[in-house]
Amino acid sequence: MSDSPSAASPITVHLAYLLAQANREINRQLETRLRTEGVPVEQWRILKVLSDGNGRSMGDLAEAALLNHPTLTKTIDRMVANSLVYRISDPGDRRKVLIFCSDRGKALVRRLVPLALDQEAFLSENYGGKAMAQLKRLLETLIDRTG
Repeated sequence: MSDSPSAASPITVHLAYLLAQANREINRQLETRLRTEGVPVEQWRILKVLSDGNGRSMGDLAEAALLNHPTLTKTIDRMVANSLVYRISDPGDRRKVLIFCSDRGKALVRRLVPLALDQEAFLSENYGGKAMAQLKRLLETLIDRTG
């Protein structure tokens, strides 16, 4: 007998489905927490990536924030309009733009970090700290080996 899903198996036996379902639930919970600051999860990821002070090209930022280019472009346009990020020409290649977190964006990130950490703590309490650490390691290994 094989452990592989068959055509008659429910969708819930597929890893891709389980990961997508877990992602949706965790993002829903995080979105609820971030709503107090009026920030969608996608903006949180962008701000968190940029909070290290290093500018990112749109391609690098799309990869790091897990967003497709059209969604990233629209989101960055909104964030520029809200003075959360800004664009400058890449000094090494004038055809590229780099995105940086503004002071206002950095201040927002400082308010958002505790909300994200609160969600992690909630998950740890409900799932178990040791199990959460193991799950993170397993996911990191899966990403490294399949990416």
